[in-house]
Amino acid sequence: MARKAKKRKYSRSAGSDVENEMRRYKKGTAKSGRGGRAGKVKSRKQAIAIGLSKARKKGKKVPKKKSARSR
Repeated sequence: MARKAKKRKYSRSAGSDVENEMRRYKKGTAKSGRGGRAGKVKSRKQAIAIGLSKARKKGKKVPKKKSARSR
């Protein structure tokens, strides 16, 4: 029997957005928030979340955010 191909949850271009954000995080130039008051990104998780958020804003295929209250 042939196996079904698994559908992608995230688009390839969304993955590249996260990749770019991780590069900025490793360099130390990634910022959270906007404007001059933005703080530095302190964790890998935070950098990934920012990358996914940017991908969402561009309209790329990314699953919806899970709210913190539903956990």
